[in-house]
Amino acid sequence: MQAIEQIADGDAAARPVRRTGRSPGRPTRAQVEQRNRELLDKALDHFLEKGFERTTIDAITASLGMAKRTVYARYGDKATLFRAALQRAIDEWIVPVEQLRAAECEEIEATLLAIARILIANIMSPAGLRLMRITNSESYRMPEIGQYSYRRGTRQTIDYLVDLFTRRIDLRGDALADPQEVALAFLNLVLGEARASAWGMQLDEALIDRHARFRVSLFLKGLLPR
Repeated sequence: MQAIEQIADGDAAARPVRRTGRSPGRPTRAQVEQRNRELLDKALDHFLEKGFERTTIDAITASLGMAKRTVYARYGDKATLFRAALQRAIDEWIVPVEQLRAAECEEIEATLLAIARILIANIMSPAGLRLMRITNSESYRMPEIGQYSYRRGTRQTIDYLVDLFTRRIDLRGDALADPQEVALAFLNLVLGEARASAWGMQLDEALIDRHARFRVSLFLKGLLPR
């Protein structure tokens, strides 16, 4: 409820002046949220460039023109800021299951090739490559980062593939064809080369696509009854 105070204006009768409840210059909620996004983006840039140990709150805040007390008030310490920045980046990077489901078509081989291409492109994107590098390098220090990445990304993809194979491929005649194992085999087969690019290997996109075609075909030939 807005406060009203009476002020005198010369000889005129006192009249009410309404206060807005927000002091001049105080940022709006949208501005605070935008500033926080900028903080997480900039923090991630520093962590990716220098690693966790060599990155400092001083450097991050200096690059933003932000007071250190603001960062500490929001996140408490560097480790918590690191986790928040990385988790936000992972959330924005993962492929939604709906996108994979939308790639399905009548032919199972064409469906799996379309899915493979989506996942490969996601890994080989600039965001994908840098996230793999920092997650792999820092997971020993903070295993919860690797666990979060698996839970939010890989786990959901595996669950989708299990559902896909259950719906589209009859695995009942193969005692070894556990749907979970089949899903993992598919991911490891088609994504192995793309993952290697995180360590600096120069991979030709046309060659990767040819390999994806071959590996999807190989996967199905090994899975489907002759």
